[in-house]
Amino acid sequence: MNKEFINYLKLFHGTYNTTIMLLIMYQGMLGLKIRKSETPPIQIIKRHRKIGPIAVVLGSAGFFAGMFIIYLDVGHIFKYPLHFINGLLLVSALTTTYLISKKIIGPEKLWRNRHFALGILIMVLYIVQVIMGISMVW
Repeated sequence: MNKEFINYLKLFHGTYNTTIMLLIMYQGMLGLKIRKSETPPIQIIKRHRKIGPIAVVLGSAGFFAGMFIIYLDVGHIFKYPLHFINGLLLVSALTTTYLISKKIIGPEKLWRNRHFALGILIMVLYIVQVIMGISMVW
């Protein structure tokens, strides 16, 4: 495959995943608003619940696209092992957070706190992932 085309795919991959990171940060901001409010902000809750599954699918798609692009480029997916492992952790955390969200009922704290902790982990992993990705380009 044409190396120039692969370089464009890599650039698109980085831009796409940076955008997804911003979506995840927005999602986290909504979650914090919900968590800090005394009365449930129904509109914010609805938006948070609507964006969550979409963010999981889009984040996972970015990971699998990155694997595909690297496979096309070098013939295997482990050219950047730390970036790969961090991406795999991200997809796992996104999926687990989504599954945990289904267990949150009412004001119960157990699943809500786990969801919150994983959300923070996801944001940190995304920041690290984007920084690693940018460092590969320079």
